[in-house]
Amino acid sequence: MAALHFTKDTFQKQVLESKGLVVVDFWATWCNPCQMFAPIVDQVAEQLEGQVVVGKVETSENPDLAIQYGVESIPTVIFFKDGQEVDRSIGLLPKPVLLQKINALR
Repeated sequence: MAALHFTKDTFQKQVLESKGLVVVDFWATWCNPCQMFAPIVDQVAEQLEGQVVVGKVETSENPDLAIQYGVESIPTVIFFKDGQEVDRSIGLLPKPVLLQKINALR
């Protein structure tokens, strides 16, 4: 299963009210590094299905969420555990690095 798509209408329920780790990729269609990162996010979502929730927020469509979480450059990945931000990473991450961060936070 590919990464979920979070919007301002679903973010509360799917991210903030989730138990366990939720990985959120803040991205935009016009961002080249984001386009390069997208397949990595989808692969990680498939690989960890049932263990970790992985999703994306399109910042052009959901600017309020980007502002609320202080996302100033993209891609930015924010890691939430039990509804609280526990870590973030800015910029394109190689898949092994993303998996390492996720495993350290679970």
